[in-house]
Amino acid sequence: MNSSEHISPHGRRLFDRRNFLRNTGGALGALGLAGLLEQDGLLAADSTSGAIHPDIDPNNPYTPRPPHFPTAANKVLVIFCPGAVSAVDTFDYKPSLTRLHGQKAPFIPAVTFEGPPGNVAKPFWDFKARGQSGKMTSELLPRLGALADEFCFFHSLHTDTSAHPQGENFFHTGMTMEGFPSFGAWVTYALGSENADLPAFVAINDPRGLARSGKNNFGSGFLPAAFQGTDFNAKNPPANLGRPAAYTAADDRATNDLLARLNDRHLARYPGDANLAARVASYELAGRMQTSVPEVMEVSNEPDYIQDEYGTNSGSDLKREYARNCILARRLLEKGVRVVQLFNGSDPSGGNGVTNWDSHANILKTHAMQAEIMDQPTAALIGDLKRRGMLEDTLVVWCTEFGRMPFLQGNGTGRDHNPDSFTCFLAGAGVKKGFSYGSSDEFGFKTAVDPVTVHEFNATILHLMGLDFDRLSYYYNGLDRRLTSVHGHVVKDVLA
Repeated sequence: MNSSEHISPHGRRLFDRRNFLRNTGGALGALGLAGLLEQDGLLAADSTSGAIHPDIDPNNPYTPRPPHFPTAANKVLVIFCPGAVSAVDTFDYKPSLTRLHGQKAPFIPAVTFEGPPGNVAKPFWDFKARGQSGKMTSELLPRLGALADEFCFFHSLHTDTSAHPQGENFFHTGMTMEGFPSFGAWVTYALGSENADLPAFVAINDPRGLARSGKNNFGSGFLPAAFQGTDFNAKNPPANLGRPAAYTAADDRATNDLLARLNDRHLARYPGDANLAARVASYELAGRMQTSVPEVMEVSNEPDYIQDEYGTNSGSDLKREYARNCILARRLLEKGVRVVQLFNGSDPSGGNGVTNWDSHANILKTHAMQAEIMDQPTAALIGDLKRRGMLEDTLVVWCTEFGRMPFLQGNGTGRDHNPDSFTCFLAGAGVKKGFSYGSSDEFGFKTAVDPVTVHEFNATILHLMGLDFDRLSYYYNGLDRRLTSVHGHVVKDVLA
């Protein structure tokens, strides 16, 4: 026996080569099996254990559920602008930048996200006072600026990351990593749906494709799959909804009836399996969407004055497509869809030219091109919601993942990422109008007064939807998970 071998008390060799290879192989196999089980959700905690209501029915996950407390808002529209909109060129007026324009000011750091910076740059567009509130907004977004009296601005937001994919993840899920539930998934998990024939949560992606973090921005993470966002836009309806021409409506009904009986029988064999129930519910919803979605997507049926107001017949092709997405968003909200997430921008790899608000070079061109797409349709959407009385029970969230620096990059034409200060706004149900909360410093470089974290921003939105961010949790892998993690508070000063 080799002197390096060890003998157990029972006379068995513990560390000879044969035992080593057998044990190591078994361990690696066990790790592989664990990975496969994790992918199928079979290592997770019981998926019903975190239900916001003890009587939630996993077989019918879209049933409307009451909020934690009464509130005005029962629907939410999230308008997300990926790529990082420059606050100092849109809604955060900083006269000091004009005074210091072209100078190497002392506050400029030696290096930022993309390298050594350049000099201070004044806003690329003029600012002017808007409405009765006198809010200063830039000429880059004149139509949105004209609605400033409707908005509640957050001027002191800051985030934990300066990278776009992680920034999108953090803004939507409260975590920089992937695999966590999005804001829309949390809300629909808590409140269900008001329309049994349409998804509770719709993600209307940019005509150019998904944003950098893709479906993670509207995914369900470890929540039951029923609560993920359904991805479609005015140009591309949900896939596979059409019935083959040779297949009659009677055939369709008979098939669906048979499937329903088979699904009920299958569910009875696996009681309490929320993942199975979610898949069945999703397929049943897809069947009902065969009739509901074509109707709601007929945006061409809108009258001419609506088409002109939103801009579906003017401007660039991308602007017209985005305008149709905005009309679709309003129609979905009218039908009772709980969460509509509207994207204005996509992953840069998804097309040629300008695809989002990312402006490391030639911000004068890139921001202007993106604003031409976004300004008129978005302003028309918010104005239309107000005219129809829908802002009484709809919360509007306009947001971006972080801001941009008040000085130029070394190339002299673009602004780098700024996670330490950026601006978003709310409008509609439950929030103050013509109001600004917090402020950045005199340069728009860092937050200065009443700083607000992304967790606190999301906690405030949940509160406006009648949800206590501390109570909205889901037990997963040994922890009570929340959108806001263990952080945050509600910014009560913005509540109407």
